[in-house]
Amino acid sequence: MDVEANQAKQIINDNNNDCAKVNSNSTIDDSIPHSSLSVDTALPFPLMSPRIIELCKDLFRKWAKLDDSCFSVETVSGGITNLLLKVSVKEESGDNVAVTVRLYGPNTEYVIDRERELQAIKYLSAAGFGAKLLGVFGNGMVQSFINARTLTPLDMRKPKLAAEIAKQLRRFHQVEIPGPKEPQLWVDMFKFFEKASVLWFEDPDKQRIYETISFKEVHTEATQLKELTDLFSGPVVFAHNDLLSGNLMLNDEQDKLYIIDFEYGSYNYRGFDIGNHFNEYAGYECDYSLYPSKEEQYHFLRHYLQPEKPYEVSEKDLEDLYVEANTFRLASHLIWALWGLIQARMSPIDFDYLGYFFWRYNEYKKQKEKCFSLAQSHLSGSRTV
Repeated sequence: MDVEANQAKQIINDNNNDCAKVNSNSTIDDSIPHSSLSVDTALPFPLMSPRIIELCKDLFRKWAKLDDSCFSVETVSGGITNLLLKVSVKEESGDNVAVTVRLYGPNTEYVIDRERELQAIKYLSAAGFGAKLLGVFGNGMVQSFINARTLTPLDMRKPKLAAEIAKQLRRFHQVEIPGPKEPQLWVDMFKFFEKASVLWFEDPDKQRIYETISFKEVHTEATQLKELTDLFSGPVVFAHNDLLSGNLMLNDEQDKLYIIDFEYGSYNYRGFDIGNHFNEYAGYECDYSLYPSKEEQYHFLRHYLQPEKPYEVSEKDLEDLYVEANTFRLASHLIWALWGLIQARMSPIDFDYLGYFFWRYNEYKKQKEKCFSLAQSHLSGSRTV
């Protein structure tokens, strides 16, 4: 067992022995401590830090009587959905431990099913994925600290790392999460559509830009794409659905890769998870000149399909999954475009979400003809065999 897992297990065990608070309405294990406290993400860091310390003391009884000077808080990441903080603690024993506090972005409940996320974490963690869940509070969670660096989009295309990501993703897709197994792509897509199509912006410039969007056209595109993807017979798996570089971490010394953050995880089409990952080679800047070549995709797909013997994968299996992923890449553009609109209205994070809609939707339109043609030709050929 590695250091992070040992520390996480010890924190939970110590808390259990001290009668941790439990929220009986939670879908997660009663052994996970809960706190009703929340931390205002709008607070400047010097004011937020004492609240984080108070939260940790409330969650973990063994730290309740420690002086505040035993804690240090630092920002790990400021993504475009959540804020991650590292809390280092010097315990009475003299041991130094660290945890990660994840603060949910305001209004993220509009696009994220937190109950579904907490349910999944329990089983994914048991299978060795992500950080260990240590505690849950009003607007976030505490997890074990992973001593690793976050990947960049350029890292993901390095052959050795791409092969490892593929192998880990296959293993991720084999984890069984209790509950309904129906794919959520189109359920979520049309939920996002309903929310995105009735927004109002106080900023007149944003409202003017928003009014240029034809939601009738977007709905038609989504409907046509659903009809096409329904013709594929690829498996439904528990998918990450957001496998971008920021959700991949690497411990360079141990050469160990971590898949983290399962807030968008759900049962979904295998092809969507892979096609979405390929889209993320472009990064937040949406530089689609970085989209992986067919050769790069085949390298990934070989290691996904047969991790132990990647070069024994048949050409047919490769081509089937290649077409599947490159059709579902279109769905990835649509759903994240709609997500961008909702975030543009709801999120206080300084990111051009409105521009993000157009980057993703324009790329969808740019790639549509090629991807539809590839899919239709492949499906037609498959039926004649």
